[in-house]
Amino acid sequence: MTARAVMEKVDARDDGDRSTADMTMVLIDRHGKQRSRSIRSFSLDKADDTYSLMFFLTPADVTGTGFLTYDYKEAARDDDQWLYLPALKKTKRIAASDKSGSFMGSDFTYADMTRRRLDDYTYTFNKEQAVATVYDQKTWVIGSLPRSPQVIEETGYAKSILFVRQDNFMVVRAIHFVDKGGDLKYFDVKKMALIDNIWTNMEINMTRKKGGNTIHQTILTLATVRYNQKTVDESLFTIRTLEKGL
Repeated sequence: MTARAVMEKVDARDDGDRSTADMTMVLIDRHGKQRSRSIRSFSLDKADDTYSLMFFLTPADVTGTGFLTYDYKEAARDDDQWLYLPALKKTKRIAASDKSGSFMGSDFTYADMTRRRLDDYTYTFNKEQAVATVYDQKTWVIGSLPRSPQVIEETGYAKSILFVRQDNFMVVRAIHFVDKGGDLKYFDVKKMALIDNIWTNMEINMTRKKGGNTIHQTILTLATVRYNQKTVDESLFTIRTLEKGL
């Protein structure tokens, strides 16, 4: 199997439909100081596209903040993203040039909140180590190179190394080489669970490092993940709902 074939399996993996989840986002600065936020999310598949909606519930300074994404499969279409800021009563559309920026002060970018388009990258097995063990599971180690400067600009990453579990085709670890500044970002799936026969990430860490020193870290923990919820339909994923809130 080629590296490209592995990534095709990753792309084709069933990640559920009509889902809801409660999650906690913890932001940790270089001094260990923590800030915690609670979030409720919704997701819907529409043909090959994915719609997602997130609302920040606590603390008070972010309550009512919403984030809406239309994640398009078609390579020719840019994903659409909107951020609603209740303090300003304003909805901001995220421009392509801003998608490499920090999402709500976290170590995830706006681009990280969508799926990678398969054809935006070339894939090769890592020359130094094509196979590695991560959390007692065998993984393929795959280098991912953007095909164009536009992809680098939108994601903020010059290249990535991906660790893909061989048994379920889940990306469980990644090293992202930040294009500007020379930082490294480490994506790590600490916990996953099989829910309704769908492998689901339950705890994700994203850590930003410079010269081996941790600059900042974000821990995203999911709870009460539910799939096939009839209340999750297309009418939910609108700017009107984004601004109205839960």
